[in-house]
Amino acid sequence: MNNIIINSNGAFFKGKQYRCTLGKSGVSTSKKEGDGFTPAGCFPIRLVLYRPDRFEKAPQTVFPTRPLSQSDGWSDDANSSEYNTLVRLPYGGSHEKLWRDDYIYDIIVILGYNDNPPVAGKGSAIFIHLAREEYSPTAGCIAFSMEDLLEILGTADITTHVCVQK
Repeated sequence: MNNIIINSNGAFFKGKQYRCTLGKSGVSTSKKEGDGFTPAGCFPIRLVLYRPDRFEKAPQTVFPTRPLSQSDGWSDDANSSEYNTLVRLPYGGSHEKLWRDDYIYDIIVILGYNDNPPVAGKGSAIFIHLAREEYSPTAGCIAFSMEDLLEILGTADITTHVCVQK
């Protein structure tokens, strides 16, 4: 099996179990913007972003990588044609700043959720990122320790999908 399987017991990939955390509201098959749910389903990995000031080089992975810049943001403005896409700051609509003071976005794995094409209000900014020390729930993303996320990215291949089970 080549997919990362995620459920209430953690993440499973290549015969190994990993600790992770999900959205504060749990997992849903009917995700909506701002509801705190992690969407259920299988999603491709689109892009890996990383903080170049905190990493000497890009994470080792077969997926496309790009260094973050302080002007990177993600549109969560359901009324915008740029909804659920990477945007440049300053940005006029509602958005999330990707260059954060904390460390959770030092690595961001952009998942192919609601992006082909984006449906307004169905949820945006569904990423894999770094977990807080206490593994507190996310706003809808999936979060791992840095060590585990780097290991997963290093062993995944281009066919690997992230499959969240309800």
